Amino acid sequence: MAKEAKTNAMRMLDKNKISYETITYECEEFIDGLHTAEKTGAPVEQSFKTLVAQGKSGQYYVFVIPIALEVQLKAAAKAVGEKSVELIHVKDITKVTGYVRGGCSPLGMKKLFPTVIDASARNFDQIYISGGRIGISLKVDPVKLAGLVRAEFQEIAG
Repeated sequence: MAKEAKTNAMRMLDKNKISYETITYECEEFIDGLHTAEKTGAPVEQSFKTLVAQGKSGQYYVFVIPIALEVQLKAAAKAVGEKSVELIHVKDITKVTGYVRGGCSPLGMKKLFPTVIDASARNFDQIYISGGRIGISLKVDPVKLAGLVRAEFQEIAG
């Protein structure tokens, strides 16, 4: 059996000795988080997506929210101390993060951007996030994830 190729997200977890479970699924192009949860069997309420926004200041921010919800931009801006934030354009995701749409993980981006995880993640011992490549999800402790990316928990989704 061939050795599984590690993503930057997996390498970051390994380097910091944080346990995780890798879930792979067949997919060749972007599908939304709800379809990903369906393919992997992950509970929707424990499945989170990674969004990247830019503040008025020009700073980039990472928001990790439940897949069935939308980021509340005013709450997100307040959480990071900005007057306003806007999601970046799809065409800019790779340039900013190093990841492609549908494979964007809060772990292992080109830079460590200020990160906010929706407070609902603390309701679970484990959450599912992108593994850094389309077709890979990671099941990880949200508190350990937050510690690794220096994230805060705030209510930013609705």
